[in-house]
Amino acid sequence: MKRVLILCTHNSARSQMAEALTRAAAQRAGLDLDVHSAGTEATRVKDEAKTMMAEVGLNLDGHTSKTLWDVPDPQNFDYVITVCDSAAEACPAYPGRTHRLHYPFVDPSGGSLDRWRTVRDQLQGQFEAFVQALKDGKPVPESYGDSPAVSVA
Repeated sequence: MKRVLILCTHNSARSQMAEALTRAAAQRAGLDLDVHSAGTEATRVKDEAKTMMAEVGLNLDGHTSKTLWDVPDPQNFDYVITVCDSAAEACPAYPGRTHRLHYPFVDPSGGSLDRWRTVRDQLQGQFEAFVQALKDGKPVPESYGDSPAVSVA
């Protein structure tokens, strides 16, 4: 089983949505992934993130904001994916076997629900492409937008 960590600054929106979307994509693909999300700081899961996931049939009600050190075995991941620039800069070093990827997405916080939907849909496209590449045994997209499934606006 491959382990995936999605890292953002506050673990309140993008990383939480990406975690749920990745888990759902892996389940649909029949791929056994252990998916976690964390932040460089813990805050709370934003209500808008919960609303966005509910719109696509995913529930974030049991999710909590956590730091990297709150996830099981925090130094043992096959993939560590940062979804914002500040998390990419603050991300700790990982052993050589860990693949670090950076998929930066706009922070939807403070924006309209349409902005939240746009970010959710971009996350969904990128992480579905990530899961599909793993399933097919192909190289995963190295950065946001490297997949034909994602259009960068």
